[in-house]
Amino acid sequence: MEIDLSQVTTGPFTLYTIETGRFRLDGGAMFGVVPKTLWARQVEADDKNRIPMAMRSLLVHSEQTGKLYLIDNGIGTKFDEKYEAIYQVDHQHSNLLGSLSHHGFAPRDITDIIFTHLHFDHCGGTTFYDEQGVLQHTFPRARYYVTTSHWETARHPNAREKASFFDDNIKPIQESGRLTLVEDGHIYEEGLSSLVVNGHTLGQQLPVIKANQQTVVFAADLLPTASHVPLPWIMGYDMRPLRTLEEKEDILNRAATEGWFFFMEHDSRNEVIQVDKKNEKFTARTGLTLDDLAD
Repeated sequence: MEIDLSQVTTGPFTLYTIETGRFRLDGGAMFGVVPKTLWARQVEADDKNRIPMAMRSLLVHSEQTGKLYLIDNGIGTKFDEKYEAIYQVDHQHSNLLGSLSHHGFAPRDITDIIFTHLHFDHCGGTTFYDEQGVLQHTFPRARYYVTTSHWETARHPNAREKASFFDDNIKPIQESGRLTLVEDGHIYEEGLSSLVVNGHTLGQQLPVIKANQQTVVFAADLLPTASHVPLPWIMGYDMRPLRTLEEKEDILNRAATEGWFFFMEHDSRNEVIQVDKKNEKFTARTGLTLDDLAD
C-alpha cells in the first residue's frame, strides 16, 4: 500500500487514518439542487456522472482506558460484481485490513466500533463471507455502538432510505450480542463524545475528540466533502435537507469560532479541513492532514 496513512498523538489519544478503499456516487445526487455547472468546477465526474469518493475511517487509541476505537469501516467485501461495477468499488487503492496492518494492528485488537450510521458504505466492513460462504465478524472482540434513534431507522427504514440498509450488514450486528445503543451526546470516555445530527438520517452521530485544546470532529455525511461546506450544498441523499441546513449552520459557526478540525470520511482529496467564515459565508481550508494537529 503506497498511500500515506498518517497518525498523530493529541493528549491521551493517538489518531490513525484508516483508508478502506474508494468508490463512486452520482454527482447529481451528491450535490442535490446545486447545478452541475457549479459542482463540476469542484470535482470531475466520469462518463456515468459519478464522482470519486473516499471511505476513510478513523482509529482512536486511548491511553486513558487502553481502548481502540474504530469509527466506521467502509463498504466491505460482500458486494457482488454487479454492485461493485455500479459503485466502482476500488480496494486496490486501499483496504481496511491493509490499513490496520500498516499501523501495526489486527482486527481482533479493535475493542469498540462507533458507527456514525448504518448506510452500506459506513458499516459493510463489519462482516465478510469466508471461503465456505459463511458470514463472519471481522472484529470478533469489538462492541458496536449505534444511536437508539438510528437503530430504529435502520431496522424500519422508510421507502426512500431502505436501499441504503443491507440485511447482511444489519442483522449480524443485531445478532452479535455486542450491540450497545446510545443516546444523543453520549460520552465514550473523557475527551471522546458524540454530536448527533438528524438531517442526513435520524441519529447520525459524529464522534468528537477534545484534547490539547483542540477539537476534532468526524464529519461523516454532514460534510461529505470540502465542497459541501457552503450552506446550500446539501446532498440529494439527505432525508431532511432543511434540517441539514440548520445543523450545518450551527456546527460550522462553532467550528469557525473555535477552530475545529473536521476529519473527512468521503473527501477523496482532503483528509482534514478547517472552516472560515467571512461576510456570512463559510469556506473550507483544505489540504490538511492529521499531521496538522501535532503539538
